[in-house]
Amino acid sequence: MDLWVIRHAIAVDRQDDATDAEDAARPLTARGARRFRRSVRGLARLGVKLDRVVHSPWVRAAETAALLDDLVDGDPADARVATPLLTTPPRADLLGTIASTGAARVAVVGHEPWLGELVALLTTGAPALGEALPFKKGGVAWLDGTLAPGGMRLRAILPPRVLRRVR
Repeated sequence: MDLWVIRHAIAVDRQDDATDAEDAARPLTARGARRFRRSVRGLARLGVKLDRVVHSPWVRAAETAALLDDLVDGDPADARVATPLLTTPPRADLLGTIASTGAARVAVVGHEPWLGELVALLTTGAPALGEALPFKKGGVAWLDGTLAPGGMRLRAILPPRVLRRVR
C-alpha cells in the first residue's frame, strides 16, 4: 500500500475562547486553499494518484481532502471517507478503517499531533516518536508497505514549499 499522510492546509486561526465545536468548524483561509492547490499540482507532477481519501470530519481537513480531487482515479466524491478516528491519537480501529477501503493508494488528511504519531506508529511501532516529525500545514509524508505498526517505511517527507516548487 502507498499511504499519503497529509496535514490540513492553513486554516482560520483558533480563537482562545473557542469551544471544541467552533474549533472543528474552522475553514481553510483563501491563501491556505490557494497554496494547497499548488501543492496538489506538485503531487500530480510527481505522478501521485489516489484511490481513496480518508479524512477528519473537521471542516479544514474535509476542505483539504476535497482539494485532492484531481489526484483521484474515479469519482472523487465516492473516494472521500470521513472518520472521527482522525481527531484522536491513532489506534487499531483507524488502521482498520484505512484497510477497509481496500485501496492500494490512500491519502489520510488530518491534524497534528496525531498525524506525526500515525507515521511513527506505522514506521517504528512507537507513536510517541511522532513529535520528532516536522508536519507543516499542507505537508505530506509518503509511506509504503503493510498497514500495521512498524510495517511501513517512510519514503519522503514533502514540505508544502517543496511541493509548490515541483515542475
